Formats: sequence, C-alpha cells, structure tokens
Amino acid sequence: MSVRKWMFAGALLLAAGLSSLGFAQKPGLKFNPDKKFKIVQFTDLHVKWQDPRSDIAFERMNQVLDDEKPDLVIFTGDIIYSKPALENMRNVLKTVSDRKIPFSIVFGNHDNEQGATKEELLKVAESLPYSLTADEVPEISGVGNYALTVRSSDGKKDAFVLYCIDSNTYSTIKGVKGYDYIKRDQIDWYCKKSAEFTRNNGGEPVPSLAFFHIALPEFNQAASDENAQLYGIRREKACAPALNSGLFTAIKENGDVMGVFVGHDHKIGEQNGAKKDAAELFKNGASYDLVRRSISKEKISDEELQEIYDSAR
Repeated sequence: MSVRKWMFAGALLLAAGLSSLGFAQKPGLKFNPDKKFKIVQFTDLHVKWQDPRSDIAFERMNQVLDDEKPDLVIFTGDIIYSKPALENMRNVLKTVSDRKIPFSIVFGNHDNEQGATKEELLKVAESLPYSLTADEVPEISGVGNYALTVRSSDGKKDAFVLYCIDSNTYSTIKGVKGYDYIKRDQIDWYCKKSAEFTRNNGGEPVPSLAFFHIALPEFNQAASDENAQLYGIRREKACAPALNSGLFTAIKENGDVMGVFVGHDHKIGEQNGAKKDAAELFKNGASYDLVRRSISKEKISDEELQEIYDSAR
C-alpha cells in the first residue's frame, strides 16, 4: 500500500473511530440565501419514559417541526422528568436529530434529578448527529455554556451569535431560598466572548440572542411596568432567582443581545413581551403546560424584532 493510500485509509479509520466513540460531526449554521434563519424553541417538555401522557409532547414537537421547518432547534431545559435518564434524553433529542435538523440544549433544574448528572446527559446530546451542544468552558460554573455563531448568507462573517447558558438549579446560599442564578464567572465568560465578537466585527456588537432555563429577575420588573407591552397569557409571575447576579446589566452594557429566551414558567409559555429596558421574548416555545392545550403560533416579524433590538441597545 502506498503512503498516500495508507494515509487516506488511516483518516477513514480515525473518522469511523471518532463516530463510534460518540463524537458526532457538528453542522455549521448559516443564514439562507433569502437572509433568513429560523429557530424553534422547545422548553419544559417534562417527558416521562414510555408514559402515554408524554405522547402529546412528541406529537406537538413533530407538528411544529413539520409546520416551521426550522434551521435550528434549541431545547431550553427540563427536557426529561423520569428515569432512565440517558435513554429518555436520547429518545427526545432524536425527534430532531433523526430529521437532520441542527439542535442544541441547555439544562433546566429537573434534568439532572432523574438519575444522571448533567455531564452524563451532555455526552448523550453531544453524541447525536446534528447536535451543536457543547461545554465550551468546563472550568466555569454550570454545565453546557457555549456560543453558537450563524454565518452571513455569503459566508463571509459571523452575522449572529446565540449564547446558550446553564442557569443552574437551586440556591446553595444559606438563608436564600428558591432557584439559583447565573454565576459571576459565567457572566465574565459571556462578556469576554461578546468583546471578542465585537472586536472582530470592527467594533460593532454582533446581534445576539441568549437562551437559558430560569428567567432573570428583570422579567418581573419588565412585566410590572405600566408601560410594558405584553402579549399572550401571563397567569403567574416568573419564578426568578431571589438574587440578581447582574447578567442583564452586562447585556445592556455590551449592547449585543436583543432577546432572552427562557423556559421554567409553565403558565406564561404563550407570552410574547417587549420592553425598552428589558427585552424579553418567548417565541414558538412548547412547554409542559402549553402542549396540553396547543402550540403558540404567535409571530414576531423581522421588523418588530429589529425595533426591539434598536430600543434595547
């Protein structure tokens, strides 16, 4: 066998070995020729393994995927709600992966309560084809903090950034009850990435979105403002952390994130809201409470999204 043939055979063997070890090839994200890019968010599915009550979640996911034909799907936590955790997670994510649609996940506060750690669940997500899930900075708080870039339609630049952040689970601080918050080192990571993208974009912030599970305290602040514009259903306040760690302040300072997409709050799954000083959006999300009734078909036009972005900067 010639050296060239040996090298080619070795490369094939390496690729096969990586695939067998669960390293799925990661697809690239790019705006379509019409300069559009569609994201579908699924959140709080709370799927129970082989439980008929969870069939509706799969039906609605498939319905949305058929109708919307997204370029990317993002699961924003509380995906599974029973053992066996790894098999359950794999089965849910295959709904998207088998369609050859790129997808990513962030964790909720219930995902790692089903007999597997976040690290183990992350490996399941990473192993599936078309997964973009990662743990870009394992040295910081949380599991699965990473940034995805969407290239321009001509492929010449990063036109959009999608920040996926682990909002952690429950407070571990004595005397502070309720849910945890996004930690300072996670915010520092976001700020560093934001500055890097801005620098590479000639000093202009790259338009971005953020995805995580637990809402920020500013969600309630925005909803309580008499000048806020709220659309849809809001039957309870957002279950945000008791402590505010400053992520929204960092977002405002950096001027790049035009929308924050979360889950966690089942009774406001259909809310679409926008406020000048607290841009908050829920768009095409299927939640545990929502799938029992219908899928929200509320739309936000590109013009409305740009208006929100301009006012939030």
